[in-house]
Formats: sequence, structure tokens, C-alpha cells
Amino acid sequence: MKTTVIGLGAMGAGMAGNLFRAGYLSQAWNRTAERGQAAAQAHGFALADSLEQAAAQADLVITSVAADSDLIEVCERLARVMNAGSVVLDTSTVSIDTARQVGERLEAHGLHFLDSPVSGGKEGAEKATMVMMVGGDAAVLEQIMPVLATISRKVVHMGAVGSGQATKAVNQIMCAGINQAVTEALAFGQHQDLDMDKVVDVVSSGAAGNWFVEHRGRSMTSGTFAPGFRVALHHKDLKICQSMLAADDVQLPIVEMTLVHYERLMAAGHGDEDISALYRIKRPLFGDDV
Repeated sequence: MKTTVIGLGAMGAGMAGNLFRAGYLSQAWNRTAERGQAAAQAHGFALADSLEQAAAQADLVITSVAADSDLIEVCERLARVMNAGSVVLDTSTVSIDTARQVGERLEAHGLHFLDSPVSGGKEGAEKATMVMMVGGDAAVLEQIMPVLATISRKVVHMGAVGSGQATKAVNQIMCAGINQAVTEALAFGQHQDLDMDKVVDVVSSGAAGNWFVEHRGRSMTSGTFAPGFRVALHHKDLKICQSMLAADDVQLPIVEMTLVHYERLMAAGHGDEDISALYRIKRPLFGDDV
């Protein structure tokens, strides 16, 4: 199955690399040429000169973009060049309305659309350990499962188009709560002059263990916030969640508090850091510096 990846950021580059090594990737393209070239050089795959060239003969196009408007623009271009019966699978995090709008537009051109946001961060994309939550036709998903098996460890069909994004919203709200809990608890622990390597080791092994404390605990307590999942992107995702909640006249404290904290971090120039940079806000609560 000839596969193309559109969007070679932190997630798309890793996916493209794994697809290339598995023999599925035909071409890839990124709007910013410099980033695309860096990804191609790192993984050894070929870059197309244009989106249209990359997608024209593809059986499957996997998109990974930052915003709703980007996905709409990309899919408008895909609709004009892809062959009927081909599949577009989007791994971005966008609103349910955007997923449905794009799906209807592509289906009108005889193309199949699956909304498939992912969880696992940059590491998951690079190590092919992502989890994919998919909305769309189950039969279409089954056709492309051999390809998806090379970029993920788990693929779950959630229902109709849009249900993938709804599931991702659940995930992003939960990630916000975990971030708040872990950064506060570790800031407290560091203030107690504990050996934080030992703290991370022991709590990761018990009832409080989770992916975030295990993979980010040591880096945040040492003041390092290299991006795996950027503050600005999680902020964008939580704004989507906030809009979904507003439709039901609901506010969730974790969402509202985390948005305020992320906005403070972005205003201070930390928007491109990992979300564990929330630690920058928690340490001063104890009178400590990061």
C-alpha cells in the first residue's frame, strides 16, 4: 500500500521514518521545507516537491498538522488530486466539527476519511508505540491495519467520524490532571530535600505510577524541559475541550486551571517547552527556584 505522510513535525517525522523502514512510505511532504529536509535526512526517506506530488498516487495519506485550519487546507488540496477509493487518515488533534467537515468534503470526492488522533508523544511516534483512537468506517480501517501496525502498538475503532477526536479530548483532559498532580507532588518532594531519583523510582513502582512521572519526573526535577509534547499544543487541545464543554454549559476545574497556567508559561516564553514545564509554576509555590 503506497503511503504518504503530510506534516513532518515531532509526530509526523517519527511515523514517516517507521513507515519507510517497513517499506510502506512512498513519499513525504512538509509545508516548511527546512523541517522536512531535516526529517528526511534523519530517516533516509524521499521528500516530494509538493503536497500534490506526494499524494497523487498514494493509496493512503497520513496527515499530522498543528491546527484545524491547516487540516482543512491540506484536505482541500488532497481532494483535488487523490484517486477515488484512497484513504486519508488524520492523526492531528482538531475539533469534532472540523473532523466531520473534512470527512464530508473528502467523501464527496470518493475518498475515505478516518479521524485518528494519537497518544504517546514524540517518543511514541519514534518507537512505534503510539495508541490510535479512530473514528470512521471500520471496514476501511481494517484495510489499512497492516500499515498502522508499523507505527503504533494499539489501534482502537471508536465509532463514526468524530469519535476519535472525542476520545482524544478525554485523553487530553486526563493528561492535564496528571501533569498538575505530578508537578505539584514532585515540587513538594524536592522542597523536602529528598533524593528525587529515588522518589521517581519508588512512586513509579506503586499506586501513583504513571507514564508521565516515569518519563518526565527526572528531567523536570533537574530543570530540563526538552519538548516531547509542547505546552502550546496542549493549550490548543485544551481550548478545543473547553469549547466542547461550553456547549453543555460545563466548566472543568482541571481544564480551566491548566489553561491559565499554560498561558502564563507561554507569556514567559516557555510555549515550545514540554508540558512538564508546568514545574516552573509549582516550584515557586514553595519559595524555590527552578
